[in-house]
Amino acid sequence: EVQLKESGGASVQAGGSLKLSCAYSGLDPYCRNEMKWYRQAPGKEREFVSRMRVDGSTTVASSVKGRFSISRDRSTNTLYLEMNNLKPEDTAMYYCNVYPYGAGGCGGDYYGPGTQVTVSS
Repeated sequence: EVQLKESGGASVQAGGSLKLSCAYSGLDPYCRNEMKWYRQAPGKEREFVSRMRVDGSTTVASSVKGRFSISRDRSTNTLYLEMNNLKPEDTAMYYCNVYPYGAGGCGGDYYGPGTQVTVSS
């Protein structure tokens, strides 16, 4: 069973930094497991923040480019989102996501419960 648990959210002032963590377990090593971060602000739809593909390549949303970066520590089964120069508009609940695909039996779209980031001006 895939399990994801985010941590590291906090209240910070604009210009500050945070590093979010996502501890994951239960990933099938025979699947291609693409990992992402999403966020959802109050009254808004969930939006994509960053992606790490199976080959290790990464992308970030244009709204956070140059400020956020995604990384992964396979030895501890942890996905990270490093956030610098935070802005009030970054305030949201942040979710870790894994999307297994590839071999037969790989499927699903999993999210953690989220961690809250609040940025004050």
